Amino acid sequence: MEQFKAFLEVLNSWAWGPVTIILLVGTGLYLTIRLKFIQVRGFPHSINCISGKYDNPEEEGDVSHFQALCSALSATIGTGNIAGVATAIALGGPGAIFWMWVTAFVGMATKFTCCTLSLKYRVIHPDGSASGGPMYYLEKGMKLKWLGVLFALFGMIASFGIGNMVQANSVVDGLSYAFSDVGESPIKQQLSFRLGIGILIAILVGSVIIGGIKRIAKVASKLVPVMSVAYVLGGLFILLANYTKVPEAFSMIINFAFTPYATTGGVLGYVVSNTIRYGVARGVFSNESGLGSAPIAHAAAKTREHIREGFVAQLGPFIDTIMICTITALTILVTGAYMTGKTSASLTAHAFNLGLPGIGHYIVSFGLVTFAFSTMISWSYYGDRCTEYLFGSNAVTPYRWVYCIFVVLGAAGALTMIWTVSDIMNAFMAAPNLIALIGLSGVVSSDLKDYWSRFQKGEF
Repeated sequence: MEQFKAFLEVLNSWAWGPVTIILLVGTGLYLTIRLKFIQVRGFPHSINCISGKYDNPEEEGDVSHFQALCSALSATIGTGNIAGVATAIALGGPGAIFWMWVTAFVGMATKFTCCTLSLKYRVIHPDGSASGGPMYYLEKGMKLKWLGVLFALFGMIASFGIGNMVQANSVVDGLSYAFSDVGESPIKQQLSFRLGIGILIAILVGSVIIGGIKRIAKVASKLVPVMSVAYVLGGLFILLANYTKVPEAFSMIINFAFTPYATTGGVLGYVVSNTIRYGVARGVFSNESGLGSAPIAHAAAKTREHIREGFVAQLGPFIDTIMICTITALTILVTGAYMTGKTSASLTAHAFNLGLPGIGHYIVSFGLVTFAFSTMISWSYYGDRCTEYLFGSNAVTPYRWVYCIFVVLGAAGALTMIWTVSDIMNAFMAAPNLIALIGLSGVVSSDLKDYWSRFQKGEF
């Protein structure tokens, strides 16, 4: 087992080496420039799109613009916002958050491009349901079906990691902190607690995902706003109570993004390369820009204007990383929790409890459970669309059963290995998707000019 862990670490270091980081951020930067900073100039229009102003229930698709965004957000607003941010700071220092911001900003252009392509090349089935994602625009747009198959394979495998086992594992980790008597109990009792929570989550997940994207979107459109507001308000209260420390926290993030960060005692703990690596890796884990997962959810939107869904989709990284992840990071820094040696969800829970003694860890536990649950139900859809692409519609139901079983396994498993495998799958998903985004960027640029021209003429 130790040799296998060592192999995974080596593979993870290679998968998230300089080449992957340059490709992810570089592709986002390239698309930002090619689309003329669409994430800035198109931001107001993005807000109008999710307001329902352009919704037409008669158009093809399964869900509204807002429901599509909530379905995608419910997959990205998860343990990446709680455990992922904490892990980035613990392993990369405060400067890692800066690189999460960079990933999110250029990721908005990436998300705009891939979700536009997902709508353009989606497939409408005889029953009116939609299927889309990188596998379809790789096949139909790039004429590279073998890459579409690879993406679907990586996506199906990743759904059991990033969207499933990591979420279940982090829920148990957070609840163990909230109920400290569990964390201090004998190993056998801890395992029973983990299995019990895992089975309960699996039952709840199964009751939603059996209804497909329509039920997932219905649940997500109610759950995402409530859970986000509750968590953000708790974080903002702590920041307001410690407002004098907020400028110093921002200064730490900026300064240590480019210089080594010393741990307690002055020991050089984090070199800049690790800061960038963990910042980008956790940033991608949080908002999933470049992975190609969110386009699968956005492909179900009811619209014939594929560019419009790009405007909707680019709000995802902004809400997820620039807003929610920043609140988590600042809370960890202003409370001094980052110096305790804790990591993952336990670090965030400890930070909230320092800021709101007695109730802070319950806010994190509630956020962790709801965020993780929403992520699991949305990622099940990503996985079943990949499974359908690979094996046909008859394989979807068996996939959903297996997915629920993996929830239980994730709850009982070892956190470090699950995170490592998830990081590796993220990188493997990103590779074929980035090829398509660069290859089809001219198509998106041309279609955007046409849409913008018609929009300015008042055709909508």
